Amino acid sequence: MAAFVLIIIIAFLCIVLFYRSGGEKTNANWILFFKRGKEAGFSIRELEQIRRLVVNCNIEEPETIFSSQKHLETCIRSVVNAVRMSGDSEDPGIQDFLSRLFDYCKQLGIKNSEKQSVITNSRQISEGQALKILVPGTGVFKSEVIKNFGNYLTISRPVNQKMTSHMQWDGLRISVYFWREDDAGYVFDTEVTDEVFSKGISSLKVEHNDSLFRTQKRTSLRVKLKKAAFVYLVNDTDPHKMEKSPGLRCMMEDISDTGCAFRVTGMAPVGYRLKVQFSLDRIPICMPGTIRSVDYLHDANISVIHMEADPLPLATRNHILCEVFDMLPDEDEDELPFRVIEDETDKTSAPSPAEDAQVRKFQEVING
Repeated sequence: MAAFVLIIIIAFLCIVLFYRSGGEKTNANWILFFKRGKEAGFSIRELEQIRRLVVNCNIEEPETIFSSQKHLETCIRSVVNAVRMSGDSEDPGIQDFLSRLFDYCKQLGIKNSEKQSVITNSRQISEGQALKILVPGTGVFKSEVIKNFGNYLTISRPVNQKMTSHMQWDGLRISVYFWREDDAGYVFDTEVTDEVFSKGISSLKVEHNDSLFRTQKRTSLRVKLKKAAFVYLVNDTDPHKMEKSPGLRCMMEDISDTGCAFRVTGMAPVGYRLKVQFSLDRIPICMPGTIRSVDYLHDANISVIHMEADPLPLATRNHILCEVFDMLPDEDEDELPFRVIEDETDKTSAPSPAEDAQVRKFQEVING
């Protein structure tokens, strides 16, 4: 009975919307549009806003907006362009609506990428894949895939900088963990069958496993971002405060609405609180967060720091997602972020003693 009443209400709304729109989209299935929109979690008010977008963007089958990432991105792009032209970027209602659209677009994007990239057994692991090897009762080691044959997997001899003693690997049961880019983490157990040299590298042969456990699935989409930035220690009393003086220079590697990766000289400890400052489409972005992992390149003394971001202000998060979904202009100046913040500071003036001390303190942390 409740379902029948809901159908009657939706049908009535569609009739009203049809006459309000002057009979637009006569072939559109608005009942199916509202049904799928409600299933997707949108309110009637939001669906009316989405309906207008669908009509303005000339999407012939409006219900596809809830299954086609391409159609949804078209609608979001029209909102972003309208906001850019009108200058209403500070309007909370617009930012909230954009956030809802981006959240659903992320869901579609993650679902689509998972269909293409999920693997099920160790024979599908790519050569060069970085691995972490867990030896129960001993520790965690780093390794990578050298060769992947049908009968076995060849990996580089695992190393642990804290252990200097020579280990006998032949016959050991080990757990292998790896993170596939743009996919998820995987874990499997296996046994070392031999110690060999492969491609001139001291290596191990390990048995294949036809059952991988997929873990740490992505909750966000990220995009490569080669951009100069500054990194600072976080003042937790005001973590989102925009700094006007330069911090320690770094180079962004990728970005999402939940974090980023960047390269910096030296090495910072996991768990440390930092914030990164850069610009997107000439708009300054401040992203505070916590270091979750560090890939240290020992020979070059460079770290790729993976930082999980604190919850971001809605407008900042939406602007980052515009970059993730390629909705910002391509010609973005590569200015360092302190140059685009409010009133530009005098380039000839030296930083204040407090600012200079802050940078020195962070350099001490990053350089150990």
